[in-house]
Amino acid sequence: MAANMAGMAPEGSQFDARQYDTKMNELLLTDGQDFFTSYDEVFDSFDAMGLQENLLRGIYAYGFEKPSAIQQRGIVPFCKGLDVIQQAQSGTGKTATFCSGILQQLNYELLECQALVLAPTRELAQQIEKVMRALGDYLGVKVHACVGGTSVREDQRILSSGVHVVVGTPDEMLSRGFKDQIYDIFQLLPSKIQVDWLTDKMRSRDHTVSATHGDMDQNTRDIIMREFRSGSSRVLITTDLLARGIDVQQVSLVINYDLPTQPENYLHRIGRSGRFGRKGVAINFVTRDDERMLFDIQRFYNVVIEELPSNVADLL
Repeated sequence: MAANMAGMAPEGSQFDARQYDTKMNELLLTDGQDFFTSYDEVFDSFDAMGLQENLLRGIYAYGFEKPSAIQQRGIVPFCKGLDVIQQAQSGTGKTATFCSGILQQLNYELLECQALVLAPTRELAQQIEKVMRALGDYLGVKVHACVGGTSVREDQRILSSGVHVVVGTPDEMLSRGFKDQIYDIFQLLPSKIQVDWLTDKMRSRDHTVSATHGDMDQNTRDIIMREFRSGSSRVLITTDLLARGIDVQQVSLVINYDLPTQPENYLHRIGRSGRFGRKGVAINFVTRDDERMLFDIQRFYNVVIEELPSNVADLL
């Protein structure tokens, strides 16, 4: 974690990544189970998974008879809409696992993109497209793979005509610009994907929190903001899209759950506290992958963002 003051130039020692890693490892060892939990339910047959009949037809037509180990464990939690991390050896059926999970959840009467699959290579993206089409043959799924070296205009035409699933690979997968591309993609995903996960986690620990994001209508946003201004809700979770429009004098603390991708957005975020000359504090959650962005922000504003002090409560 790193912290700095809003409304005044921060002072203190340089951020020490080694100390941060040590503290983060301690946190993961003691509290990691709240973030990652194993899913132990096993289904010995595809029929027992509660899948649509036409999806089952596609699975059997593809040549599957009995689910592999990853399929026995991985398809159902995916179908339930859980955030999942799945790992298995090559050739054990991972692609069919997440393809089945996606196909089970699609609304086939709605011809618009409902699922995005990112792959590290063009060849893998094209292979995923083939598997998705084969398994979804009896469902009438429309899938398109967007990869480099093809006609962008043709891609645009196909996407405009309507598809259920888009499979693609970002350019230069391991380049420095890749992370920015992924962030750009996440900005266009439904806001509720993370913004609701974080809200649910906070509420499960008996915190009264409100949340706003770009998919909400203006009336709903106004109601939530009134709750926050009045103090009936002490914590507001929001996205970059709305951060600049929050002007509540009583806000004394801003927590960046993730660093902004553009240094100039950092000021807009932390400027939600310390309004009208008041003192405010901003705390950033950072990992080793965020170090470069943290340094970029410090250089951009010519400030030092110090490691979170032990007496942070005294600063609020």
